[in-house]
Amino acid sequence: MRKGTALVVGATGITGSNLASHLIASGWTVYGLSRRATEQSGVIPVAADLLDPSATEQALAGLAITHVFYCTWIRRDSEKANVEANSQMMRNLFAALETAPVAHASLVTGTKQYLGSFEAYGSGRIETPFRESEPRVPGDNFYYALEDVLFEAAERQGFTWNVHRPHTVIGHARGNAMNMGVTLAVYASICRETGRAFVFPGSRTQWNALTDMTDALVLARQMEWAATTPGAANQAFNTVNGDVFRWRRMWHEIGEYFGLEAQGLEIQGPAASDDPASMQPLETQMADAESIWREIAAKHGLVEPDVTKLASWWHTDADLGRDQECVNDTTKSRDFGFDHFRETRAAFLDLFDRLRAERIIP
Repeated sequence: MRKGTALVVGATGITGSNLASHLIASGWTVYGLSRRATEQSGVIPVAADLLDPSATEQALAGLAITHVFYCTWIRRDSEKANVEANSQMMRNLFAALETAPVAHASLVTGTKQYLGSFEAYGSGRIETPFRESEPRVPGDNFYYALEDVLFEAAERQGFTWNVHRPHTVIGHARGNAMNMGVTLAVYASICRETGRAFVFPGSRTQWNALTDMTDALVLARQMEWAATTPGAANQAFNTVNGDVFRWRRMWHEIGEYFGLEAQGLEIQGPAASDDPASMQPLETQMADAESIWREIAAKHGLVEPDVTKLASWWHTDADLGRDQECVNDTTKSRDFGFDHFRETRAAFLDLFDRLRAERIIP
C-alpha cells in the first residue's frame, strides 16, 4: 500500500540517495530531482536546475507530489551569495509546486544552525549540547534563509513542515560535497598503498572533545517518521546517531580497520595545536591525490578512477578543524517518539565494508 508520492530534492547526494532508498523500501512512490537525472533503482528521475524557474516548472508540471524532502544546496564564494542562490532555488521549487497536492515538506540543514556559516564558525558560541530552541547566531547563514522560505511557502500553500539538523552525515554515496566517510576511506587507502602516515588532519579541540555524527539511514528514518506523525509536524529536530565519541579513539579504530598505525596529536606533540598553520589538513596532504588514485584504481580494478568524485577534502577539513566541541541534544526527538539509534563506529566500518565490496576502495 503506497504511503504517498515523495519528491526527493537532491536525489544524487548522500542524504537524498539514502532517503530515496529508504522511502522506496517503505512503500512510497519516489521522484528524484537533481541537475542530472538519477539512475537509482526505483526512483523516477526528474532533471532540472532549480536556479532556472521555467525549467523547474516544466520538469514538475503535472506531478501529484504529496511530500517534499529538500536535501540539496549549492556552494558559492561567499555566505551572502550562498543565501541568495539557495533561497532562490527553494522559491523556484515551491512556485513550481503551487498547484500540486503537497501536504508536507521537510528541509535538511545541519549543525551550522548553531555554529554559524563556513565564514563565521563559532560566531554564536552556543553551549553544548546544542538544542533546537537556541536562537540563531549572528551573521549570514543560508540555513536560516532556507527555513524562512520554507515557512513562507508552508503558510501560503497550506502544508506542514519539518526541519532536520544532522551533524556530519556519513553513508554510501558518491559525487557529493559532504561525505566524510568516503573521504576518510579514500585517504586511508592512499596512506596504505603509498606508505604515508595516517595523520589526523584536524584541531586539538576536535581530537580531544566529545562529538557526534549522523548515519544517513538514521536521518532517513527520522525524516519519514516526522513527515507521517501528526504530532511531530511543524517542528525542528536535531538528528544524530545517539552516541558520542572522541576522535582520539575513533581515529585509531579507523586506522586498525585499514591496517594502519594512526597518528594523532599525542604523537605529533606540542607543536600541533588549533592554529591552522600547525595542522596538516587533507587538502594539503592530498594535493597529489588525483594521479595517485588513478594508479591505485588501475592496479586494483576500482570502479572510479577520479578521486574528485569520491573525496571532499575541504569539507572534512572544515569538520575536523573546528575549535569548539560539537554535541547535539536529541531529547526533543525522543520525547516526540523517535528513538532510533546507531553506533557511529559501526556506521563507519559497515560503510568501509560496502565500499570494498563494490570496488570503490581496494
